Amino acid sequence: MALNLNKNLKLYYSIREVAEMFDLNESTLRFWETEFPYLKPKTQGPNKVRQYSEKDIEQIRLIHNLVKVRGFKISAAKKIINQNRSGADMKAEVISRLITVRDDLQKLKHQLDGLQ
Repeated sequence: MALNLNKNLKLYYSIREVAEMFDLNESTLRFWETEFPYLKPKTQGPNKVRQYSEKDIEQIRLIHNLVKVRGFKISAAKKIINQNRSGADMKAEVISRLITVRDDLQKLKHQLDGLQ
């Protein structure tokens, strides 16, 4: 078996790390956990420290896309996810890629403007 150098070596992320990834408050993530039953991070220790896996982060990415990016209310986001899970996942992925491309193009433009 070949060594996969692109694989993320971190298995779990803290609530603070996940909140920073999506520019959210930690309380927003806790609230989403109560509203979306399939979003259940692993908890460990007496303090119930949340540990988010890659799967949890994908769930959050989908919810974030629907609620924060596209402006749906929580109830509408739940309905969309329940009715068309794969379609919602695909749209979230496309939007995420488009945002990345936009950011890269803005950086490139900034670099080109610096050359003039």
